[in-house]
Amino acid sequence: MKSEILRLLKREEGYLSGQELCNRLQVSRTAIWKIMNQLKEEGYQIDSVSNRGYHLEKCPDIVTGEELESELEGRVFGHEVYYKEEMDSTNVQAKKLAEQGIANHGYLVTAEKQTNGKGRRGRSWSSPKGTGIWMSLVLKPDISPYNASMLTLVTALAVNRVIREQTGLESYIKWPNDIVVNGKKVCGILTEMSSELDYIHYVVIGIGINVNTKDFPEEISERATSLFIESHKTYKRSRIIEKIMEYLEFYYEQFTLNQDLRLLLTEYNQMLINIENKVVVQEKQTSFEGIAKGINEKGELLVQTEKGIRTVMSGEVSVRGIYGYV
Repeated sequence: MKSEILRLLKREEGYLSGQELCNRLQVSRTAIWKIMNQLKEEGYQIDSVSNRGYHLEKCPDIVTGEELESELEGRVFGHEVYYKEEMDSTNVQAKKLAEQGIANHGYLVTAEKQTNGKGRRGRSWSSPKGTGIWMSLVLKPDISPYNASMLTLVTALAVNRVIREQTGLESYIKWPNDIVVNGKKVCGILTEMSSELDYIHYVVIGIGINVNTKDFPEEISERATSLFIESHKTYKRSRIIEKIMEYLEFYYEQFTLNQDLRLLLTEYNQMLINIENKVVVQEKQTSFEGIAKGINEKGELLVQTEKGIRTVMSGEVSVRGIYGYV
């Protein structure tokens, strides 16, 4: 009910009477009053005037379930949100909820802080409180497990578009799972899956975005950045999440039509920072160098070497620029 009250307050430009809220939600005036006080305690600035009602003046920068659900009405992605102020990892929590049958398709898990944030290939992810977006989306796609890795690229396309539109920054995709600004990482994506040979139980897409982070630990400061550091502006994180869910839902539908990236290929390659650059592809035992030529319909990176074009699958390798991270 709290998310519904928030939704109604956000829609109303003037004052919304307590009686009207009671009539719409079929609850008592006392219940409305209690929820208004809860919202005020959470940081919502609500003006209360006798005989006029309630007016929402300002929303705090929080990513609670109620805040997000009030923004994501009518969407499949983010239709239900599980929120805790602190958790070990949103991906771990999302997988638990999926295993328990609680998290269905489009279920979103968010936190203000992760104590054990996960990155690709077992790396940790710095996730301080109140500064970034730490979230995981549960999907149950009717696709082959062999095509699930492309969901990382679909997600990167959506996140990159939102960052560009919301901040004006020239962000790019670093294949397969990072978003970079000025050569530094601002977002990482981790896709995990539970499946059988020919059937997917669920996919969890973890998204970590450094939004209003002002500084980083010394060991990662040379390769990490935030939207705030790059633009000198702060951003409302729930708005960014809302737009990511919107674009990701759209790109996901495009992907599932053919279970490949043919409809997204041109846009993706335009946003790929690796393209036409020298890269080092580090495989399990060996490495090789070449020129990145973009991706194909399966999301594989095409690398021009002296011996011809080699296709690189995202799950097996690390790709770096000749002189550094990109």
